[in-house]
Amino acid sequence: MSEKERATALLELVPEYKMGYVIAYLEGLTADEAADDAFCAKLYQDYLNDPERGDFVPFAEALKECGVSPDEL
Repeated sequence: MSEKERATALLELVPEYKMGYVIAYLEGLTADEAADDAFCAKLYQDYLNDPERGDFVPFAEALKECGVSPDEL
């Protein structure tokens, strides 16, 4: 039995309510890597070009602003 035949046979055993998980996983396996890379690059460029993104806040400073001590982590 080929792996594709085995996968098809296993699909018959998957309950209908779990098929969404199977489909999402298969879509992830068959996703176009180049398209995904282009999408991520565009998100990064949008972030860099966002006039409202503000300045980087160091983690220690963010903790202090939230009233949390690093010792509490």
